[in-house]
Amino acid sequence: MEFVFNPVIISVILLCSLCLMRVNVLLALMVSAIVAGLSAKMPVGEIMSTFVSGMGGNSETALSYILLGAFAAAMSHTGLAPLIAKKIATVIKGKAFVLLAIITVIAMFSQNLIPVHIAFIPILIPPLLHVMNKLKLDRRAVSCSLAYGLKMPYIVIPAGFGLIFQGLIADNLSQNGMAVLKSDIWKYNWFLGLAMTFGLLWAVFVSYRKSRVYKDLPVVNQVSSDEVEHFDKNHYLTLIAAFATLIVQIWTGSLPLGALVGLGIIFGTGAIDHQKMDKLMNEGIGLMGYVAFVMLVAAGFAMVLKSTGSIESLVAAASHLMAGSKIVAAVTMLLIGLFITMGIGTSFGTIPILAVLFVPVCLKMGFSIPATIIILSAAAALGDAGSPASDTTLGPTAGLNADGQHNHITDTCIPTFLHYNIPLIVFAIIAVYLF
Repeated sequence: MEFVFNPVIISVILLCSLCLMRVNVLLALMVSAIVAGLSAKMPVGEIMSTFVSGMGGNSETALSYILLGAFAAAMSHTGLAPLIAKKIATVIKGKAFVLLAIITVIAMFSQNLIPVHIAFIPILIPPLLHVMNKLKLDRRAVSCSLAYGLKMPYIVIPAGFGLIFQGLIADNLSQNGMAVLKSDIWKYNWFLGLAMTFGLLWAVFVSYRKSRVYKDLPVVNQVSSDEVEHFDKNHYLTLIAAFATLIVQIWTGSLPLGALVGLGIIFGTGAIDHQKMDKLMNEGIGLMGYVAFVMLVAAGFAMVLKSTGSIESLVAAASHLMAGSKIVAAVTMLLIGLFITMGIGTSFGTIPILAVLFVPVCLKMGFSIPATIIILSAAAALGDAGSPASDTTLGPTAGLNADGQHNHITDTCIPTFLHYNIPLIVFAIIAVYLF
């Protein structure tokens, strides 16, 4: 009974329940944090002060999202993304798998090389729907390709959003008693990338290989690029700014600084009139501001959980239930991660919550540091593909359903859930014995 009424268990179950009932994530996190504190008999004033002080733990992540949102808005205003869509359409020549490969690579670039996240999808994908219809390409394969490109790079590649994700993994492991460097994460997470690659290949060449017929319907809110036919100086300056963003963030380890340098090049060289600066920043906040606040509030929630003093008893109870079995422990932690991330819809916001619970368990169960890195990374990433509230699923649907022929649940969430979460669970369990 002590395990069931532990403040950590109560608050996490409440959090997931509220999210699954479509309560706003920010409100769900705050309510769950207050309930966690009250169930541990903390004064309300102390709960809120702890919550607010803990929000600073993800301040760099939040700032990165805001600046990258502005960078994505700048790319849209230069007309670079629609122009790229036109170029893609001219080189496909009836080869569906070539189109899927190009889309996958561009999605990967959106996480690391030109870190604009899902902002490119509503710009790039709708102009390609007519081509997909002619190829009779199953859009479920496209949604899996996009989800792979949006998710695998941040798990494996230490650049762009990968630098944020892996930095959060390293920081939260260290804060909870397991000293790890940010540069250590990718050395082991490649194994999870292999799992996702297996899922992608299965989706493209087995599950959704057959033709699927779609009607040629009007595309809603398609971004027009009729006025832009060729690459011009501003497009090349935008690409230079993107590469500068990548180089600076790798050199300094700071994604906010890299994004700031990229924006500086775009405005400083006149690729975009500096008079549009306020408009682009506002668009950036609108595009990524909500995600940034989720990061901040999730860190505050994690701080309240730590301050309840209930984690030690939870770890002891969980370790007893696991009966000393690493396999049982790994499966339990992965399923908890899946459940939480499915509710919250963000791997990044889940990391502080999971680290509080998992690191003490891993230490008590004798997991190696590499195995712990893989378990925490997989547990955080699980559910991101497949969650109805995740940008990994909302982004692809926003582009593929521009003509109303792509269902969010059956054509995006279920395919990505099956093809990525199952391999991640299997490979993470194998990693417990390999690493």
